[in-house]
Amino acid sequence: MKIAIGSKNPAKIRAAEIAFKKLFPKIQVTVLSFEVDPKVRSQPESDEECLRGAVNRARQAQKLGQADFGIGMEGGLNKTGTKLFECGWIAVVHKSGKTGLGSSARYEVPKSMEKLLKDGVELGEVIDRISGRKNVKHEEGSMGLLTNGHLPRDLAYSHGIIFAFAPFISKKYWK
Repeated sequence: MKIAIGSKNPAKIRAAEIAFKKLFPKIQVTVLSFEVDPKVRSQPESDEECLRGAVNRARQAQKLGQADFGIGMEGGLNKTGTKLFECGWIAVVHKSGKTGLGSSARYEVPKSMEKLLKDGVELGEVIDRISGRKNVKHEEGSMGLLTNGHLPRDLAYSHGIIFAFAPFISKKYWK
């Protein structure tokens, strides 16, 4: 099986690999990754925008890789009441065009980060600033940083990938 990911981010690639080991333990999976344009802002600010970005990434990756499945992952923010939350939305697009959607866990963004985000700083840069490190989004991400390593981005996103594959692995419920 050939799967194409619409990102070169190592954490997103690891998330896909974690999910595939669980979903397809007996199938040889070839993973390709492509830098694609999600056609959304670099810091999406709604679930709708994140979903659009994830679907765009998945479609482009599937086409570029001529793959069985394309996978797009788009993290972003969403205001619920007075709280700001972050999660990753995932789209899986089969070569037939059929699409599955899922998301990672959602967490509340700390007020200390919210001010920088409101000033237009992208989440990846915010977590680099507060951690004093570089490219945290390619490692444990804000999810891992805020859970003290207990739930890194790759593991959290792997759950969303599995949810997005639901229409393909439990077909009887998706008629």
